[in-house]
Amino acid sequence: MTDAIALLRPMMLIRAFEEALMRRPDHGFQLLSSGEEAVAAGLCAALRPEDALLSSGRSIGPALARGLDPGAVMAELLGRASGPCGGKGGRGHLAQPAAGFFGAHAVVGGNLTIAAGVALAYQLERRPGIVACVFGDGACGEGALHETMNVAAIWKLPLLLVCDDNDWSVSTPRSEALAPERLSDLAAPFRMPGVTVDGMDVVAVRDAARALSARVRSGAGPAFLECVSERFATHSTATRETRSAAEMAAIRDRCPIRRHAARLEAEGALGAGVREKLEREVADAVTSALRFAEAAPFPDAAEALRDVV
Repeated sequence: MTDAIALLRPMMLIRAFEEALMRRPDHGFQLLSSGEEAVAAGLCAALRPEDALLSSGRSIGPALARGLDPGAVMAELLGRASGPCGGKGGRGHLAQPAAGFFGAHAVVGGNLTIAAGVALAYQLERRPGIVACVFGDGACGEGALHETMNVAAIWKLPLLLVCDDNDWSVSTPRSEALAPERLSDLAAPFRMPGVTVDGMDVVAVRDAARALSARVRSGAGPAFLECVSERFATHSTATRETRSAAEMAAIRDRCPIRRHAARLEAEGALGAGVREKLEREVADAVTSALRFAEAAPFPDAAEALRDVV
C-alpha cells in the first residue's frame, strides 16, 4: 500500500465506524469526527510509535488513526469491560498509553497542560519521541493554552500543538469568540512557529505535521499547527444543528475522503479494484468491531471505583 493510499484507509475507517455506531440506539453521548478525518489521519501519519498523542473529547478519529484496535474502541464507547479503560472512560476519557494514545479529555483545553506534563517527562527522561496534542478552536480562548505555550517555549518542550479548527464552539462561530484571523498567529508571542493548513486536505496536514514535528524532534522547542476543518455533524449527539441546510450542503461538498480519493484516481493510484478492496477491509473491520463489543460484558459493579482518583 502506497503512502497516499495509506492516508485514505484511516479516514474511511473513521467515517464507517462512526456511522455504524450512530445506527445503534445505545450509541451514547458522542462527539463525532465526521468531516475532520483528514486532521487525525494526516497528523498520525507524521507520528512515530514512540510518540504520544493526546486529544480533546472528540476522540474517535484520533484514536482510530493512531492505530487503536477498532473493537476495543467500540467496546469502550458502548461501556463494555473489554474497552481500553474497562468501559468506564468512554469517548471523553478514552486512553491507551501503551499504544501511544495518552488520552482524550472532555474538558475544553483540559488536555493542554497534561500534554505539557507528558512532554516534560519525555524531556527529563530523555525519551526519543515527541508529544502531539489535538484541541479545538474553542480551547484557544482558554488560559490553559497560553500557559502551556509559555512554559513549553521557555523549557523547549518536545510538544506539537495541533488545533483542529472547525470554526465552531458548540453553536458559537469562531468569529464571535476569538479575535485572531489565523489561530496559528497565537504562536508568535511565544517565539514558536505557527502554520495554518487546509484541514480538509490530508496530504497538506501530513506534510505540515512532518515538517513541524521534525523541528520539535530536533530539540528546538514546540510548534503550533492550525488545521482549518469542517464539522459534518452537530457538536454532539445531544445538541441540535444550528447551521442551515444550504450551509451544510456546501460543507459536505468539501469531504476530505472524496477529495483525497479523487486525487488518487487522477494520479492513477486508485483503480476500482483497489477502492473496492479498501471498502471491504473497512467494512469487515467495523463489523468485527461491533461483534467484539457486543460479545463483551459490562463492567462488574465491584470494579466501579477501581482506577478512580
